[in-house]
Amino acid sequence: MVSAFRAGFLAAAAVTVYGAVTGRDRLQWVAKPLLMPLLAVDVARDTEMADADRKLLLGSLAAATVGDILLIDPDDDRRLIAGASSFALMQTGYATLWRRRGARARAAIAGPRVGAWLGAAALMRAKAPSVALPLTAYGATLGTAATLASDPELASDAKNVAGLNIPNADPRSRLGLGALLFTLSDGLIVLRRIFARTNASRRATEGVILGTYAAAQYLLTDPRAHR
Repeated sequence: MVSAFRAGFLAAAAVTVYGAVTGRDRLQWVAKPLLMPLLAVDVARDTEMADADRKLLLGSLAAATVGDILLIDPDDDRRLIAGASSFALMQTGYATLWRRRGARARAAIAGPRVGAWLGAAALMRAKAPSVALPLTAYGATLGTAATLASDPELASDAKNVAGLNIPNADPRSRLGLGALLFTLSDGLIVLRRIFARTNASRRATEGVILGTYAAAQYLLTDPRAHR
C-alpha cells in the first residue's frame, strides 16, 4: 500500500511536470521543492531500516532537494553545474548504500554505461564546452550508481537481461530500473541543453526529464529496498 507521503510525492510530481510543460514556473517553485522531503519523511518513518542506512539515504535526499531547487531554472548554466554537484553527492550516497548490500561493479553491466558516458562526454565537449567538465564528472557518479543498482547480488531472484535486473515483487529488483530512468532523465538534460531551440521543444523535453526523474526517485528511495 502506498503511504500518504509517497502519494503526496506523486501529486507534487504531477504538478511539477505540468508546471514545466506549460511554462508555469510558480507551480514548479511550489511543488518541486516538496518532492524529496516527502520521500524523506516516508524513509524517516520506516522502522525496519538500519539507522546508518536511513541517515545516508536521508542525506542523499537532502542533496537532491538542493539540486531540485537549483534546476528549476535549467537554462542557467551556473545553476545547472551547481545542481549537478548536489546530485553527485546524492548518487554517491546511493552507490554507498548498494555497496553495503553487496553490490559490485561487473564488467558486463558497466561496459554499456561507460560507453554511454564517453559518448555524452564527447558530445558535450563538442557542443557545450562550458558545462562539459562538471557534467562529465557528475556522469561518472551516475554511471557508478547505475552499475551497482543492476548487480544481480542486490536481487538474487530477479532475472538480469542485458545488464538490467527485471523488476518483480522484490523492491530491490526495481533499483536497476530506477537507475536507468535516472540515466535517461540526465541524458535528456544534455540533449535539451544542446539541441532544443524553441520554447515548445524545451518545455516538452523538460516535462519528460522531470517525469522520468520522479519515477526514478520513487523506485530508488523505496524503504523496503533498503531494509
